[in-house]
Amino acid sequence: MADGGGEGGPPAAAVALKDQGNEQFKAGNYLKAAALYTQAIKLDPDNATLYSNRAAAFLQLVKLSKALADAETTVKLKPQWEKGHFRKGCVLEAMERYDEAVSAFQVALQLNPQNTEVSRKIKRLTQLAREKKRAFDVESMHSNIDIGKNLESLKTELVAKYGDAETGQNFFSFVVNVIESAMKVWHDTGKVDARVNFLLDDQKTDTEKYAPVVNIDKAFESPHTHSNCFTFLREYSEDSFAKAACMVAPKSIISYPQVWKGQGSRKWKLDQSDGFFVQFESPLLRKIWFVPCTTEKGRTLCR
Repeated sequence: MADGGGEGGPPAAAVALKDQGNEQFKAGNYLKAAALYTQAIKLDPDNATLYSNRAAAFLQLVKLSKALADAETTVKLKPQWEKGHFRKGCVLEAMERYDEAVSAFQVALQLNPQNTEVSRKIKRLTQLAREKKRAFDVESMHSNIDIGKNLESLKTELVAKYGDAETGQNFFSFVVNVIESAMKVWHDTGKVDARVNFLLDDQKTDTEKYAPVVNIDKAFESPHTHSNCFTFLREYSEDSFAKAACMVAPKSIISYPQVWKGQGSRKWKLDQSDGFFVQFESPLLRKIWFVPCTTEKGRTLCR
């Protein structure tokens, strides 16, 4: 809301322009209001109220950089005025600079400890600042995982097996894309669906009949479903002329085979970890990985 109060002895023309600006602001004509405040500022350049009002208009117009500049000028001209710090806090809040917004609102509260609106904003924005930092930390952990680098040895092995750098790179990119996609889904939702991705042949595959992804959520319920599913997948791979396949299966749905329940020297060190399995199959190479996932900072992360 724009302010109606003024400074001691402002020029009458500036007061009139400010009042007109306030009327336009109340009517929702924020661009006209900003223009009128600008005219008033030219006549009375040291009037903090005018900058505060124009900051409010710019905020409504989502011209946040201009709004912040005016709010900071307001504070500079009248540092003991609660409204200037409040205005600055509102702009910083809109910019999602929550820590800085809280600091501005805290100054406003010191100048007027009875302002319950400011107290509520401080409480809410403090929580938002924590959540933003948590999300940033989680995203940093996510972005620091370089699947391609971690699987560099696979690329070398594929090139050696197939004797062709381009074929090896195509297979390698296929695997990396599948794993990265699965990790992104897990980070966002805390789970992945059991499915097999196929690297289809651009020239031979009938894409109207064969899809690049097949769901296999029932495959691990028993030895019988496991056997039937993989028989189907072998036939699907052959009939679709798939060059390779890459399966993703969450550990939580696997009733058979539970490979992590070995004893003694066969006991799996990740038996208590949640996560998902990835199995790559091509005519010349098979690889199996487990991607463990943990909960950190309130979010599920894959390692």
